[in-house]
Amino acid sequence: MLFDPLTLRALTLENRIVVSPMQTYSAAQDGAPTAWHRGHLARFALGGAGLVMVEATAVSPEGRSTGMDLGIWTDLQEAAFHQLVESVHACGAPVGLQIQHAGRKASTTAPWQGFKPVEPPTGQVVMGPTDIGVPGGHVTVPIHEKDMERLISCYQGAALRADRAGFDLIEIHMAHGYLLHSFLSPLANNRTDQYGGVLENRMRFPLRVVEAVRQVWPDDKPISCRLSCVDGVGIGWSIEDSTRLAEALLAIGVDLIDCSSGGMALPRKDMLVPRGPGFQVPFAKALKSSTGATVMAVGGITEANQANAILQRGDADLVAIGREMLVHPNWAAMAANDLDNSHDWSRWPTQFGWWLARRARPH
Repeated sequence: MLFDPLTLRALTLENRIVVSPMQTYSAAQDGAPTAWHRGHLARFALGGAGLVMVEATAVSPEGRSTGMDLGIWTDLQEAAFHQLVESVHACGAPVGLQIQHAGRKASTTAPWQGFKPVEPPTGQVVMGPTDIGVPGGHVTVPIHEKDMERLISCYQGAALRADRAGFDLIEIHMAHGYLLHSFLSPLANNRTDQYGGVLENRMRFPLRVVEAVRQVWPDDKPISCRLSCVDGVGIGWSIEDSTRLAEALLAIGVDLIDCSSGGMALPRKDMLVPRGPGFQVPFAKALKSSTGATVMAVGGITEANQANAILQRGDADLVAIGREMLVHPNWAAMAANDLDNSHDWSRWPTQFGWWLARRARPH
């Protein structure tokens, strides 16, 4: 099943292997992708992935988690993304863009510098649903309704630019403690207006964002949403909440649910989802079985047989491979050989497969 095609609206993926969006904190000073990004992502297309996802890309300047994040709010950024899309397409794969606003996790140093808060004037104003900030981070400025209208316009603008740049799919980041997830989670949202309190209220602003993106994103192109399916073990946002949210997302035109978890900077380790091989697959399985959604499993998927078994069991429709792709950019093409236990090089680019088949012939 790993190499069965999958169709989402007018987009047909040749296989079920997706390169997960992974932030590299390497953007140009103006937030545009560079030749480095083109090379970094094109190698996964050459390696046989069915879909290559670009890392989290900010919809506005203050939406960046660091000053090295990618952004898509200017003509220059859009033009640079157009070049990136052309590079990935030329190497054989469709490409998707994950858009986000970092919210209360904005304006920090890079991870190798400790994710330390960067204060104005160098840093940005940091916004969230309330003044509940990340421990050790900024005190956030609560978002007013007028701010919400501007942010919705930013998401729409990002989607329009992504379409013009040629992206085949767009993913809205609603996970990992960033802006939209912080509205969803009761751990970050204690508002008392129509955007806080009961689940329907906490979902209201994120759903408005998705609706606005669907309005401007072409009907023949799919939308994915990445969720933190749970905040942690028995705390905050739950799998039952995610089921309700997934049902609402499907109703407004979302095509794929990307199932992750966590991101709320929980204070106790026993509240975190234990990590291990395929540790987030049960969340994809739960949402698929409860809503019938097309779902993507991510997290600790490293082996071809493991990925294939996830699909064969019906736990997910796609598998997203992240850090393992950094180690093995040809993971997808190698997976075909591993599953067949053969030296069939037909899934490799012709320019590679010809040489590899020749090398494999007995002398």
